Amino acid sequence: MNGDRLTTIVGFAAAILVMLVIVWFIGIQDVVDALGRADPAMLVLVVVAAAVWLSAWGLSLWTVLRAVGAPIPPHRAIFTFTAAVFSNNVTPFGQAGGEPVSALLIASTADADYETGLAAIASVDTLHFVPSIGLATVGFGYLALSAIRLTRNVLVAVLAAAGLALIVPLVAYVGWRNRVRIERWVLRVIAPVAIRVGRVVPRVSPPDPAGIERRIEGFFETVDRVAQDRRALLTAMSFSTLGWLSLSAALWFSLHSLGASPSFAAALFVVPVGSIAGVTPLPGGLGGLDAAFIALLVPTAQVSATVATAAVLIHRAGTYWLPTLFGGGAAAVIGAQSRRR
Repeated sequence: MNGDRLTTIVGFAAAILVMLVIVWFIGIQDVVDALGRADPAMLVLVVVAAAVWLSAWGLSLWTVLRAVGAPIPPHRAIFTFTAAVFSNNVTPFGQAGGEPVSALLIASTADADYETGLAAIASVDTLHFVPSIGLATVGFGYLALSAIRLTRNVLVAVLAAAGLALIVPLVAYVGWRNRVRIERWVLRVIAPVAIRVGRVVPRVSPPDPAGIERRIEGFFETVDRVAQDRRALLTAMSFSTLGWLSLSAALWFSLHSLGASPSFAAALFVVPVGSIAGVTPLPGGLGGLDAAFIALLVPTAQVSATVATAAVLIHRAGTYWLPTLFGGGAAAVIGAQSRRR
């Protein structure tokens, strides 16, 4: 546990250092002055947009949990998703690093098996990918048809997003088609390691191969149940789309709070494409994602680096720091309830 805390502290220290370097490079005083001129009414809209995003993606989780037979009330799903956001924001590699903890929180709230929670959050994260690429394409298409000059950074980002749009579905398809082989590989490679660890670590019972096999089969069965429910898929994807639109609106409001008047298409393109940088070794992609947003905003929103940096700091205050604060409280409540049960 102490090692985990130390890793988190070091990660946050490194991320904050990256942010300080970015702000120093742009100009600390210029960024501070820009923040001081921010319109309070627009800042409120940033927070409102962030709240809509959390609610929409929480309802996406609610839809998936209903589809897998582990229903919880909508407000409880939003509360649990907020806790899951906290786990993503304090672990390296963003959602990839936070999913195991998120699965545990979901399983505890829904009173379900761990593999059900893991399948639910994995399904939700996968569903988020489809509308993100679609909205980014719409945003880029509008920008390409306008008079905005597309820089090298923008084109590189477009190529990266296009590559992910091809690779992720292909990997998912191949993995699903070969799920039996994957299950056998896990049993052959991972199970012996898990058993040895269970024998060495105090207060941890070593798992048996049959139990591991049941859990893997349960995970794939749960994912298959989601994939077969087209109505649930459409509903969850609609909530996901609303969430992406809200995140883009939060960035757009952030820019407007500083007196900029960019096209909404710029935010619609920057948010999903820039979020690719969230998969970094820093907690929640902090630092890397911010740098990507700034680099993309300057040419697409046609603002100065100072305004772009200040806008990103405002946007991240509403969509990273506030959810992390409230999500930490939500995770603590869920953990306390789980221990009482």
